[in-house]
Amino acid sequence: MSDFAELLKIYYHRLFPYSPYMKWLSYGNTTYLSKREFSFTLKDDIYLRYKSFNNVDEFKKELKSVNPYKIDIGAVYNVKPKDHKSYKHGSFTAMEREVVFDIDMTDFDDVRYCCSEANICASCWVFIKIAVQVIDVALRKDFGFTRILWVYSGRRGVHCWVGDEAARKLNNAGRGAIADYLTLVVGGSEQGKKVNIGGCPHPSVKRSVALVSRYFDELMISSQDFLSTPEKCNKVLVMLPPRTIQEELTEAWKSTGSDSKTRWNTLKDTWTRYAKSKKLHNESNVLYEIVLQLCYPRLDVNVTKGLNHLLKSPFSIHPKTGRVCVPFHARDVDTFDPFTVPTLEDIVKELDAYNGDECPDYAKTSMKSSVELFRKFAAECHSEGPEKRENKENSMEW
Repeated sequence: MSDFAELLKIYYHRLFPYSPYMKWLSYGNTTYLSKREFSFTLKDDIYLRYKSFNNVDEFKKELKSVNPYKIDIGAVYNVKPKDHKSYKHGSFTAMEREVVFDIDMTDFDDVRYCCSEANICASCWVFIKIAVQVIDVALRKDFGFTRILWVYSGRRGVHCWVGDEAARKLNNAGRGAIADYLTLVVGGSEQGKKVNIGGCPHPSVKRSVALVSRYFDELMISSQDFLSTPEKCNKVLVMLPPRTIQEELTEAWKSTGSDSKTRWNTLKDTWTRYAKSKKLHNESNVLYEIVLQLCYPRLDVNVTKGLNHLLKSPFSIHPKTGRVCVPFHARDVDTFDPFTVPTLEDIVKELDAYNGDECPDYAKTSMKSSVELFRKFAAECHSEGPEKRENKENSMEW
């Protein structure tokens, strides 16, 4: 890669989408914007917190000046964060922020076998596809949120920003309630069975099972080959109710070979016979619990619960991969490919090579579709500013 700092200078001078970015974060209220915390990570891991700006021009000037390697966004405070040292301890308080979710591939390391740690491939990226769809549908259908922005983290995960006013005003307890509602996989590395959906699963759980099931064969059987070894089999055996079919299943698997599809079908058949013999109600729930434990989203609950938690900004550049943290539609997640997301070096080269019609600089690069998606989202958030809400409240229309 060419010199990262020099490429960043070009990016911040010509390509960063300043106008829609600040339109989004102001929600139609310049005072709101001025109380928003930004954090910059500079070269050599120099860390600057509690930055704040009154308008887009101040923000643009600062980015061009300090050339941050990473941008994080924090809460909206009761006073301007840059002035926080002027206030007594305890009087500087986070008031609002988007409800955010951080989905990181490393949280699936107990159930993925193709990669580990920071590494990803097309096979395990399906975990992220599932997570995006499960969470997006729940936020829209179960909570009624509509201002939802999904952003690629630049390396091994995705972030979700919920910008509805009702979401931004939630306290830590309210955010925690949403996180808990969306959490099904519970327990540390020493716990075998981590999903318990009860006798009569909630409709949202049934919906998630249906969604996950569409990907299960592709992900767990074809890609992860999740029953191909004794170690992998043991992980699944402990997901079954204790002292039920473990011994019978272990014997049956000895004669099936190591094919995961055959072993999975054997497990389903063996459990169904056992459940009928014991007259168990809702016998399919045990199978659903296994499917969910293997594929359901893992959330970093602390990120969602904490009102003042920082999260990497859209259109930040990942310093290790050089990829742009681009937004995408949840509905397009099946075709979203993290390996084709433009890098900083890519877009600077595209900018230099462009010889078409006159247009904004971002439109000369492969960032074009991402910026245009973001511009539309920012305009929708901006339309809910205080003046628009006041007019709506005072309207005599029924």
